[in-house]
Amino acid sequence: MTDHDTLASSFGAVAEEYDRARPGYPDALFDELERLAGRSLKGADVLDVGAGTGIATRLLAARGARVTAVEPTPGMAERLHAVSPELPLVRGNGNDLPFHDSTADLITYAQAFHWTDPARSVPEAVRVLRPGGALATWWNVKDSSTGWVRAMGTRLAEALQGSYHAYGAVNEIVGHLEPYGLRLGSAVLRWERVITVDQVITDLTSRSYLAALTPERRAPLLAVEREALLAEFPDGWVTEPYVLDLTVAVTEG
Repeated sequence: MTDHDTLASSFGAVAEEYDRARPGYPDALFDELERLAGRSLKGADVLDVGAGTGIATRLLAARGARVTAVEPTPGMAERLHAVSPELPLVRGNGNDLPFHDSTADLITYAQAFHWTDPARSVPEAVRVLRPGGALATWWNVKDSSTGWVRAMGTRLAEALQGSYHAYGAVNEIVGHLEPYGLRLGSAVLRWERVITVDQVITDLTSRSYLAALTPERRAPLLAVEREALLAEFPDGWVTEPYVLDLTVAVTEG
């Protein structure tokens, strides 16, 4: 397996932590998604690719979408089914979508497009989308302009010797979309959540660059982060600021 494959497959072992501690998404994201896609989510046939444990899938369904989760990793798919058995779930990935041509109104990638090969996943999405359908990708990233977030990233980057990633170039997606004649739109949202130090550590545990490590290697890194967080937030409550970067590409109608 390549390093990319190893990181991608690491999520299965931390599916519970992922589902418990990863952030959701604000309502404003789905308002912007509807605006840029030019249609309501209500009644739309949606494929949520790389659905993980279903965090975005459930929110799309709550907006009235007929959503099918698409997830390749066994542990993540099992967690999704356990938490949300009512949601249709298909094992698959964006590079080879197991769906007929022109069957979806919207294909979403929530924090997941970077696990695909764009040379394969973009034409696959275009094939499966109906005329006027849309491909939406988004990344919800801790705001590194905040001091403690930036310091955490610096420590992890130094400790992990190249395997750490902070989604610093998420807008590279645009270059992969341009050759297909899609109408592109984007939005950047800022929001925050307040959680405990323990939840921050659990969230970190679910990150691929830490999940891929042995418990013996991971534990001291998490201990350093816990100590730093408690020094910054002695009452144990952390305000996490996020920047949410959304890109929507609409096919010709």
